[in-house]
Amino acid sequence: MQTCSPDPISRVFLDLGPFTIYWYGVIIATGAYLGLWLAMRESERLGFKKDTFVDLVVFAIPIAIISARIYYVIFEWERYANGSLIDVIAIWEGGIAIHGALIGSVATALVFARVRKLPFWQLADIAAPSIILGQAIGRWGNFMNQEAHGGPVSQSFYENYMQFLPNFINRQMCIEGVVYHPTFLYESVWNILGFVFLMVLRRFNPRRGELFLSYVIWYSFGRYFIEQMRTDSLYIIGSLRTAQVISIVLILLASALIIYRRKTNQADRDYEGDKVNK
Repeated sequence: MQTCSPDPISRVFLDLGPFTIYWYGVIIATGAYLGLWLAMRESERLGFKKDTFVDLVVFAIPIAIISARIYYVIFEWERYANGSLIDVIAIWEGGIAIHGALIGSVATALVFARVRKLPFWQLADIAAPSIILGQAIGRWGNFMNQEAHGGPVSQSFYENYMQFLPNFINRQMCIEGVVYHPTFLYESVWNILGFVFLMVLRRFNPRRGELFLSYVIWYSFGRYFIEQMRTDSLYIIGSLRTAQVISIVLILLASALIIYRRKTNQADRDYEGDKVNK
């Protein structure tokens, strides 16, 4: 393994005495803001009211954070069972699961669309590039917390690959004298590529719902392989990693939905909203 001298970047963005702002929160908030801005621009172009996505995220973001934390705590229950309530809610220390956030946000969007009488699948399609962009940015919060990393890096891997990364990445991946795989970076790059893919796919005006389902497939495919490298995985039973099982289920479900919606003529409108010519 590659050894190093620990010199981590401070996790604190701003210390105001009794009130501390961490980089983790700042980075997550930045990703959420950019995602919202992108969705607002696109939703206005497609004829939605200007504040539609603002109204949606007012509910979706807090519910997504809560559901992401609940998901994480459930699968790490042994760690929190004998702790305090503060330990359970301390998301500023890290420990939220994106699959839990997706469950909460999708459920919120379904209710929101029904109440507002808006097309859910079109809302989901508009949100898809924003979600994966937010995920790409959010992984850098894990970087600042020195979490969501992989196992120790071999000396040959370091010399052939990692030494060419910016110094601040290698510095932060030096934990207790050992260099670890920056799996946060691998996933961030994968998500950025996914963002580009979705933005290009959007230009081809796919059937409604298929942009969001393509996001699910893209993200889940990359997450399955990256998860295998991580040292902080959540487990269902024994060595069975939760994120990998969920990723397989989501890929199959999203693929089946694309086929089912086409065969049953439910995907009868395109992304822009016009009837699909059959």
